[in-house]
Amino acid sequence: MKRGRLIVFEGIDGSGKSSQAAAIAAVLRDRGLAVVTCRDPGSTPVGDAVRELLLHRHDLKLTAAAEMLLYMAARAQLVREVIQPAIDEGRWVIADRFLLSNVVYQGHAGGLPPEQVRQVGEVATGGLSPDVTVLLDADLQTLAKRLDRPLDRLESRGEAYRQRVQQGYHREAADDPSVVTVDASGDPASVQQAILAVLETTFPELTGPAVDD
Repeated sequence: MKRGRLIVFEGIDGSGKSSQAAAIAAVLRDRGLAVVTCRDPGSTPVGDAVRELLLHRHDLKLTAAAEMLLYMAARAQLVREVIQPAIDEGRWVIADRFLLSNVVYQGHAGGLPPEQVRQVGEVATGGLSPDVTVLLDADLQTLAKRLDRPLDRLESRGEAYRQRVQQGYHREAADDPSVVTVDASGDPASVQQAILAVLETTFPELTGPAVDD
């Protein structure tokens, strides 16, 4: 049995990453692949509980380190319960966020040394890393206009924080060839086609005949 793949979608809220992750999962299923989707944090009972605490408990004043460690705990559960078993079974996993989010949000933007965050992430993930990370990027004004819901704890930290987040993503993408930046400023259909082009380049088997589950 062939090993499965891990595709991660990253980006600032408003980039359309969640919608595009779901759309790409549907395309890959149409091509005959067995696909598992998940969100990080979330997709396990532990992860969902941590997600509620991290994103919606505005009354909590978490330090950057405490915040990062809570994300890591949820991710450790996600990898062991969902992602690694699926990959071992030959399935393709599409994750809405992964370790890079913490490197950027609590590291570059939050003041923790990014390399330390990465080291803790190695423990949480058991050394598992994405086959490719699709970074959806656009100017901050465009992204902010797309948020038509109440802001979560991280989104409500203001423009300066969002600028540091975006700069962090740009630095990481420049240093890591597995992170591929896609312009997210266009309409959803054109963005989806750009993502598919990235995936077909990364995984040549996607351009061949449809495969059976």
